[in-house]
Amino acid sequence: MAYVARLKKEYSERIIDALKQEFGYKNVMEVPKLKKIVVSRGVGAAVADKKLIDHAVEELGIITGQKAVATISKKDVAAFKLRKGMPIGAKVTLRGERMYEFLDRLVTTALPRVRDFQGIKATGFDGRGNYNLGVTEQIIFPEINIDKINRINGMDITFVTSANTDKEAKSLLTELGLPFKKN
Repeated sequence: MAYVARLKKEYSERIIDALKQEFGYKNVMEVPKLKKIVVSRGVGAAVADKKLIDHAVEELGIITGQKAVATISKKDVAAFKLRKGMPIGAKVTLRGERMYEFLDRLVTTALPRVRDFQGIKATGFDGRGNYNLGVTEQIIFPEINIDKINRINGMDITFVTSANTDKEAKSLLTELGLPFKKN
């Protein structure tokens, strides 16, 4: 029997029915689902030191379990000594099994390791059903060895859903286990 991620199985068995009940969907295909998770990191200091990009790509690869790619600048910015085509960040796009595995690890192990964690803010929705979450330290992930990092950096995690509204997306992400702050 093939391996199925815990959250993917839970989505098909429980979450679809819960969302159908909450929003009155008639068809299973109407129920919003998580399309992809994009983990990205900007490395502004990479203009001076090119090795920082390699470290960022390597760390994102360790955290997500998938090879990261360097992102390059689209235009020249003289104030930052930035030229078009220079690497200035790193990103990973997760889909399918790896996406659900990463979400499971984020919710169960990484977020509880944040100091004084009260929940994540519900203000990161973009109006189209997508959610952005900023993480201030990469050391909340247990895969990162604190002795081997050269500097503490944050990262952005974007959850792209098929939901049409923020309310639907928030319900979906809450059912998937993201701990939103209570208002």
